[in-house]
Amino acid sequence: MTEEVIMEEHKDDMFPDEGFGGHPKGLMTLFFSEMWERFCYYGMRVLLTLYLVKSLMKGDADAALIYGAYTGLVYAAPILGGRMADRYLGYRFAVMLGAILMAIGEFIILGGNDHFLLIGMGALIVGNGYFKANISTIVGKLYKDNDPRRDSGFTIFYIGINIGALLATTLVAYVGETYGFDKGFGLAGIGMLMGLLIFWSGRKNYEKAEGLEITEEGKKKVAGPLNMAHVITIGSLFLIPVCYFLINHNSWLDYILLGLFVYIAISMISAGSKADQAAEAAGTGNTSVKVWRDRMIALIIFMVINITFWACFEQAGTSLTLFADRNVDRMIGGWEMPASMTQFFNPLFIIVFGSIFSVMWVQLAKIGKNPSIPMKFAFGILQLGVGFLLTIVGLQFVNDAYQVPLLTLVFLYLFHTTGELFLSPIGLSMVTKLAPKNVAGTAMGAWFLSFAIANYVGGKIAALTGGHGGEEKLNVAEGLEKYTTVFSNIGYVLLGIAVIIMIFNKPLKKLMHGVE
Repeated sequence: MTEEVIMEEHKDDMFPDEGFGGHPKGLMTLFFSEMWERFCYYGMRVLLTLYLVKSLMKGDADAALIYGAYTGLVYAAPILGGRMADRYLGYRFAVMLGAILMAIGEFIILGGNDHFLLIGMGALIVGNGYFKANISTIVGKLYKDNDPRRDSGFTIFYIGINIGALLATTLVAYVGETYGFDKGFGLAGIGMLMGLLIFWSGRKNYEKAEGLEITEEGKKKVAGPLNMAHVITIGSLFLIPVCYFLINHNSWLDYILLGLFVYIAISMISAGSKADQAAEAAGTGNTSVKVWRDRMIALIIFMVINITFWACFEQAGTSLTLFADRNVDRMIGGWEMPASMTQFFNPLFIIVFGSIFSVMWVQLAKIGKNPSIPMKFAFGILQLGVGFLLTIVGLQFVNDAYQVPLLTLVFLYLFHTTGELFLSPIGLSMVTKLAPKNVAGTAMGAWFLSFAIANYVGGKIAALTGGHGGEEKLNVAEGLEKYTTVFSNIGYVLLGIAVIIMIFNKPLKKLMHGVE
């Protein structure tokens, strides 16, 4: 059946208010709302490490651990934010609450000291949990089941995410380092207000999406005139000091994240076993083959691989930014590129290569050469490792100021981005295929948890390059040696992990029981 025939069959089920490219009008409203939210988030992130080191005078290691705790909590928050929206708040209210908290967080940071920063970060974490978890859900709700436009719609939405990241890593980075960090954070906050304005003013465009309104459970009175939605909203404010404490005492996250990972792993394996038992009872399963249990084990292994990849990839905001600041020649003609702006190479390459890769996978599948999921993960990690090893090549062209050429970072981020495209886009799809339907939400939460752990571990890895603050003081030459030593060691370890995954490709595919 051709795509045209499918489109015609579903024509009556689709929303009549078609907009850009034949998609629902709401898609572009959500596109620009998410674009500005990412502008806000990445605007904060692109400046954070340099702000900690240069303005708040933190040592490199302390700055890296704070950054890791913050970004780890940012990725953990959507697990709670999505659940609250599903049960009580509805998606529209949750997104608006998130946007308001994120904007407030950016403006609080303008207070200019440690306390204001931590309070602002707490508001950003909670706000991101509500916004990020639910705006993607609304995009999905714009389309009926089996609507052939859905994948294309999400691809367009993903482009918006990367445009926002690109704008943040150029505009906010430049303003923050040229005119002052407060100006950069303020600009990021204004971006979030733009996103909120677009989301609210364009609400009629996506009004037919299901689940937008506060649920009946959310409307129930629980404390005098306050209903459940009110209580959750007020309670969200009390999560801000919790985040303040966890960032300030980030060693607590060692136990919290590890405990959550163990709990999730046990829960998923148990759920897989129960799904096998249910299939056997219904006469559709094989008592000698534990399909769902094996798939859950495979998913846990992929979570560990995912943690490994992103913990190293996320050096972009910490050690690689400080490396760019101190040991990379950023002169282009008579203009010196701000160190934070070097982070823009990743979203730029995503925009350039994203569509190419999506076409490549389709063409490879047609000729039977599309790599298996384990091999894609292995190739992704392999390229990430090669990127880090390019710093050794850069050493061969170091100048008198102990700086490597800017091209070192350009090619490093190129390999990191192509590695990301081998691994990242298939992750969410893989989770939905491996998990039984009755625990799909739990499995998706577990996948987001792996990103949270990765970002936190990434902070600990970045702390290994410390030595420019605190008691130990490194000069520029010693710093260059330390950075390249740590980066090359990361590269070699990643190459080893990639080889191990390749060796165990067949056992992993066996655990997946036909999932491609």
